[in-house]
Amino acid sequence: MSAMKLKNGIYSVGVLNPALRVFDIVMEAKYGTSYNAFLITGEKNILIETVHADFFEEYIKNIEQVVPLDKIDVLIMNHTEPDHSGSVARLLERCPKLTIYCTMAAKKYMEAIANESLPCHIIKPGEILDLGNQRELQFIPAPLLHWPDSMFTWYPAEKTLFTCDFLGTHYCEPTMLDTGIHDQKAYEEQFAYYFKGIFRPFKPYVLKGLALIDALPAEMICPSHGPCLTKNIEHRKELYRLWSTPKIPEKKFVFIPYVSAYGYTKKLAEAAAEALSSNPSLEVSMMDLVHADAFEVASKINSCQALLVGSDTINRDAPSVIWKALAMIDAINTRKPAGAFGSFGWSGEAVPMIKARLEGLKFKFQGDGLRVNFMPTEEDLLSMKNYALQIVSSL
Repeated sequence: MSAMKLKNGIYSVGVLNPALRVFDIVMEAKYGTSYNAFLITGEKNILIETVHADFFEEYIKNIEQVVPLDKIDVLIMNHTEPDHSGSVARLLERCPKLTIYCTMAAKKYMEAIANESLPCHIIKPGEILDLGNQRELQFIPAPLLHWPDSMFTWYPAEKTLFTCDFLGTHYCEPTMLDTGIHDQKAYEEQFAYYFKGIFRPFKPYVLKGLALIDALPAEMICPSHGPCLTKNIEHRKELYRLWSTPKIPEKKFVFIPYVSAYGYTKKLAEAAAEALSSNPSLEVSMMDLVHADAFEVASKINSCQALLVGSDTINRDAPSVIWKALAMIDAINTRKPAGAFGSFGWSGEAVPMIKARLEGLKFKFQGDGLRVNFMPTEEDLLSMKNYALQIVSSL
């Protein structure tokens, strides 16, 4: 992709990666992505973001289509994941007089990525960078959107906001504008998927971030992935607001995912569900993970107020389907009661292993879990009911 003029003195100098299909291990990228970077020209020439290191030379060519490299004065880094900051050290080799404007956390992360000290100017909340000709940039720290280093950059003269990952998406759009999207349905799908994959664990911070920018009369929002927003900006913000606003449930939701080779662990799960269902303030859901839809499991495991995991022990371990389910946990918001139970034949390692995993994720695990050798007795089922009630007692 060549450099592209977006507004008066604002250019897109990033690169497209239409071939990408998996982003950062955990996200599908059906339509590729873009590594967006921007250039503001004038008395001072300002770069905003770099690109993934694999695309550095293309990035440099795009910049040089607009201004010579030695005319760049400042690099602004709103966020420092390597897909944004991976080219910083190489850029400094060619622009040794460059100053980087960033947060304190961003400096720390970039220096760990580059393995060298970097010429950083640490911004203060509300700080302004004078560009001359009555133009300026304003810096708005926005921590945990979605790293501690994140900030927004506001360009009042052109009513343009640079938000890095916020309001972006993995959607490779060659026009770089939401007015030129060729498959609107696919874009809408990916916009929602991106929020779920990146920002869903940080909903309170999303609401804080929206509050920071609601009063800005933005005519263009430039994220670091996907097309820049020029139409329906308020609609995009309202989607984030809708997806992030807490919904107070009428009942507390208790999720009981389990696996059961011969039905013994299932009997324990049923006993727990029976005991909990007698409480009218609880909504209880059991799910056999062997036949479950992965997205439904992820939704329930992350939306529940209490979690009770059941597993057999097979060859001194929990079955892989259990570990797959636990890998879907939103590890940012886990401080809720949890427990584990299961039937075993020889040794019974699954329950303590699950306990260790949930405690590592900061769940409030109750006791040591409950283990039963083969078929549960009536006494075992009563113990299971009491254990389940213990888990929800703090709700």
